[in-house]
Formats: sequence, C-alpha cells, structure tokens
Amino acid sequence: MTEHKSISLADCVFEKLENDILSGKYAYGEVLTEARLSEELGVSRTPVREAIRRLEQEHILRDSGKGMVVQGITKEDVADILDVRLCIEGLAVRRATENMTDEEKRQLLEAVELQEFYVARGDVEHIQEQDHQFHERIYAGCGSVTLQSLLVPLHRKAQKFRRASVERPERAGESVKEHRGIAEAILVGDADAAERLMNEHIACARRSMVG
Repeated sequence: MTEHKSISLADCVFEKLENDILSGKYAYGEVLTEARLSEELGVSRTPVREAIRRLEQEHILRDSGKGMVVQGITKEDVADILDVRLCIEGLAVRRATENMTDEEKRQLLEAVELQEFYVARGDVEHIQEQDHQFHERIYAGCGSVTLQSLLVPLHRKAQKFRRASVERPERAGESVKEHRGIAEAILVGDADAAERLMNEHIACARRSMVG
C-alpha cells in the first residue's frame, strides 16, 4: 500500500511539473532544484526526484550540473509533434469510428458541445480543457494501447502552443467546427470522412501554431 501511494504521488508531481513547464510557468532556461520544487509543492524530495528523472527523459528538463534547466517545448518541437500526429492520428480516428461504444460517442459529442459553449463565452481555459478531452476520448476509444500511448503525450506537449492558438477567437471557432465535423463522421460510422477531417484539422492547427 505504501508503495502504491508513493507511485501515485510521483505521478501527481510529474503531471503538475510537466503542466507548469509546458504552460510557461517556469521559463525557458530557468534552473529548478529538488529543494525548491519540494518546498513549492509541499512534498518530499523523493517524488520530486522521480518526476525530474522522467522530465529529463522527455527532454523537457536538462541537467546542468547545478540543477535542472527548463527546456520546455520549442516551436520546432511543436512542428515535429504535429507532423507525427498527421501521420498517425488519422489512423486513430479511423479505429475510433470502428470501435467506440455508444457511451464513448456520447461523451465525445458532449466534449464538442461544451467546447462550443465555452467558445461562445470566450472562456480560454475551458476551451482548452475540452479540446484536450475531445482528442483524448478519440485516443481512448480507438482500441489501440499503442496509438493511445503515442498520441496522449504528443498532444499534451503542444499545450503551451495550443493555448496560444485557441486564445485567438477566430481559430477557437474554427477548431470547434472541425471537431463537430469529426464527431459527426464518427457518429454515423464514416471512417473515411473522420480520417480526412482529422488530417485537415491537424493541418489547420499546424498552420495556426507554427505557420
């Protein structure tokens, strides 16, 4: 039981630090130490150390010898991420069209409707949250652990740039219309349309975020 709690705490610390770095709370080049992060998060150094190790493996932090230096995600990184997504996310949505249960489809449509609600109100934080939910529901519903494990971290890493994109009202509105089209294709079982619309959606996101 103790080990399970320790692992869970390390996961929570990792997710918190990853989100803070990708969202820009910690600036590029900033030095983070175990002691500082332990104090800021109110936890022992053990889960912080494990989170730092994982962030270093993902090239979000770099060991300088005097502490871990924030690398974050560059514009070039995001371009690469979206190029990879263009190659495999169409396959994921095709699989999702074939495999999603009625309940999973209902939840996907709910994410679109909530995003439309928040776009109408200019609520950037919740727009981003529902964007995240939309894609992750497709990943979870595609029936492939491999595709899900590849796509979830890629989508998360583009968070900072994705937020900048949806902060532009015109792109937020376009994005939710694209989501609506993808969801409707999934609901009627049109895998070809779902794949084509997803690829168009990612291409539009790439132009918006990195040009």
